[in-house]
Amino acid sequence: MAVRRSGSVLVALLVLLVALAGCGGRPAADSATAEVQRLLDRRAEAVVDRDARAYERTGAGTDFADLRAVPVAAWSYRVTAVRRAGDTATADAELRYRVAGYDQAPVATGRTLRLSRDADGRWSVVTDRPAKKSAQQLWDQGAVHLVRGRHSLVLGVGQSGQSLRDFADLADRAVPAVSDAWGTDWSRRVVLVVPKSLEGMAGLLGSPASSYRGIAAVTTGETGTRTRAPADRIIVNPDAFALLGGLGEQVVVTHETTHVATRARTTAATPLWLSEGYADWVGYRAAGRTPVEAAPELSRAVAEDRLPTALPDDEDFGFTGDASRLARSYESGWTACRMISDRWGEARLGAFYRTVGEHRERAGAVEEAMRKVLGTTPDAFTQEWRSYLRDQLG
Repeated sequence: MAVRRSGSVLVALLVLLVALAGCGGRPAADSATAEVQRLLDRRAEAVVDRDARAYERTGAGTDFADLRAVPVAAWSYRVTAVRRAGDTATADAELRYRVAGYDQAPVATGRTLRLSRDADGRWSVVTDRPAKKSAQQLWDQGAVHLVRGRHSLVLGVGQSGQSLRDFADLADRAVPAVSDAWGTDWSRRVVLVVPKSLEGMAGLLGSPASSYRGIAAVTTGETGTRTRAPADRIIVNPDAFALLGGLGEQVVVTHETTHVATRARTTAATPLWLSEGYADWVGYRAAGRTPVEAAPELSRAVAEDRLPTALPDDEDFGFTGDASRLARSYESGWTACRMISDRWGEARLGAFYRTVGEHRERAGAVEEAMRKVLGTTPDAFTQEWRSYLRDQLG
């Protein structure tokens, strides 16, 4: 009996010690996390309300004027970690935001915030920057300016108002051109992001500038999302774009807009020769260019008796610095899609694209779609494509 009572007392004491430790060990960190979350909740509310004073009361980190022009429908932070050292702290957070009228799903990006606490115990933001492995947002590069088109929203940094208007005009022509080819089962709106330079583009993509040198624009977004349209962005490389003529500019923006339109039907099963070739086909569809004019690198290869033996692999579309190889890959995809349009019709080309994308894996997707939609096989298709190249480019 006595032993049991002693054991009971010991257990009770241990439980009490654990409870006390629980009350006194973590609370500082937990309290700081909760306080920082409340601070960032107020900061997010100020952004949505466009309340500069309320925003400034949460601290600094980003000049409110830099992001004031961004028309956000939602903005929120989720604090994932707080590392405190006295009256300073570093917080990791996920920022999620939606552009009003364009994004049905939010952009999610990591942020790292440095904070300080005043004598009254209130936390404030000192810096608000991209997390280590996260890309920049446009307002991280300076004051964002906005131009609205009929079907487009153009956000830029370091660009003139006329330059942004020109991009809106290109996009406004691209959207109906894409709908005419693909159909209207997409949002029919696009967001263009125009940084000041190639380096700015690379920062927005979280990659080295060398990866995109000579690339006029890229489209970001999640593929294969059928239930909710992702937050697509056409990100422009102003350095490369400036080297294009008027027709080239329109082809590029129409090409990228096609990626926005086809995004929900583009899956892991879709080879790059099809997704990039189809986008080029739409881009050149009303351009009036001959095959030789639109595919100069492939025309040169055909003239030199270097006819491709197969359609390009995904790896052939990598930005490796071999501009000629990359051009031939795009031109190969374009000519393959053009051949489908010429021989089976535009409707079959769109049906082929959609049928390939219905698969979730690459294996068998193209083969089945060719059989179902085109009534052919990959080997027969490749031979027909090579004959088409000789006929069109020879």
